[in-house]
Amino acid sequence: MSTTYDVGDLVRCTGTFTNAAETAVDPTAVVFMLRSPGGVEMTYTYGEDDELVRDATGVYHVDVDVDEEGSWHYRFESTGTGQAAEEARIYVAASMFD
Repeated sequence: MSTTYDVGDLVRCTGTFTNAAETAVDPTAVVFMLRSPGGVEMTYTYGEDDELVRDATGVYHVDVDVDEEGSWHYRFESTGTGQAAEEARIYVAASMFD
């Protein structure tokens, strides 16, 4: 099931990293990548970019201002300890007031 958001929403994208025993771990490096419907790409690296926030062990988020209708794509990936990748899509509906 997917959720549809409205243009202007602030959407929290969360990535959770665990080991083989499903215990939360902080990876060696965490990166968040985002692509807007118009093809604009942004990349945030934990420890370098304030947009990528650590909430707890193994839990990270980025708040995305969805200012364009269409399908947004994002990816969390990590390297070293806790190596993993996860991708998801955000659906944004057109405003009825445009």
